[in-house]
Amino acid sequence: MNKLKFTVLAILALGLASLNSAAQAGGVGFINYKKVQENYTYAKEAIKQVDAKALELQQYLVDKEKEFKALDTPVKKKNFEEKTAQDFKVKQDAYLKLKSEKEELVYGKIQDAAKQILIEQQLEAIVDFRIIFVGGIDITDLVIQKLNGGK
Repeated sequence: MNKLKFTVLAILALGLASLNSAAQAGGVGFINYKKVQENYTYAKEAIKQVDAKALELQQYLVDKEKEFKALDTPVKKKNFEEKTAQDFKVKQDAYLKLKSEKEELVYGKIQDAAKQILIEQQLEAIVDFRIIFVGGIDITDLVIQKLNGGK
């Protein structure tokens, strides 16, 4: 009888141990990147900076159009167009560079936070939420909290 109790307890202990190790594996997490971006304070500020630069570019064109209309000779208009096109290209390149830098910086910060969550939650991988049909662990809010300074 004692041997039977011991065998049952051993089987029960092994079963619990296997359940525990399966729970610690963590599985797959998923993230809604767009939601993180929309709720991440730094990302919102970066978007404002990029949008402000875009508005500057639009205002530049409006101002140059007014100046162009005030010119009276075809030669002045041609020279003005050439100079404005060169200036606009420089400004546009600066805008595109700023936009690219901000996007890369935001992406990097979000990725770093997601990696920390991956380790903390003992997940095997994190994928985009659109890939998951059923299951997985949504870490979107955890990443937002980490990025905005909450724990």
